Amino acid sequence: LWAKILTGEDFEVTVADSLDVLRDAAFMAELNVVTPIWTMGTIEADQFEGLQKAVASGVGLAGWHGGMADAFREHLGYQFMVGGQFMDHPDGLKGYEVNILDTGDLITAGIENFAVHSEQYYMHTDPGNEVLATTTFTTKSKPWVNGTVMPVVWKRKWGAGRIFYSSLGHQVKEFDNVSVREIQLR
Repeated sequence: LWAKILTGEDFEVTVADSLDVLRDAAFMAELNVVTPIWTMGTIEADQFEGLQKAVASGVGLAGWHGGMADAFREHLGYQFMVGGQFMDHPDGLKGYEVNILDTGDLITAGIENFAVHSEQYYMHTDPGNEVLATTTFTTKSKPWVNGTVMPVVWKRKWGAGRIFYSSLGHQVKEFDNVSVREIQLR
């Protein structure tokens, strides 16, 4: 679906079903942005090195939900680059509110607070992230996190590269929500 959406926005899209492309420095250098959709799994040292070098040189890294922040759990360098790591989603799929913090940023301009029905991600996040949207936890299964304000959308720099992450998008139909879709497109 996302490749179709990006193609519709005049992006030239290449889909790879293997992390081996990350080793190809010439290929990686030609990209504008990498959108990982790789939940869990492992990344080999030279694959991460290829991705990290490309991003540091100016290639963007933009993703969502578990496809980016629940990938490569054992690789601290990847988590450091992304700016966060999924920990849990108390109560599973549920309704919650996304609060826009920065209405002046190009990613969130004109978007107001909105409701979603998704997994509300509890994450470990880097305090250096530029947080654009948050959510506040109210759970039944893990009441000790109630009241926690958690980043939902952030951006950050990695060398010359820009990183973007959104914890929204567990199910494809969540991109039918105009706010979810627009944030990810931007």
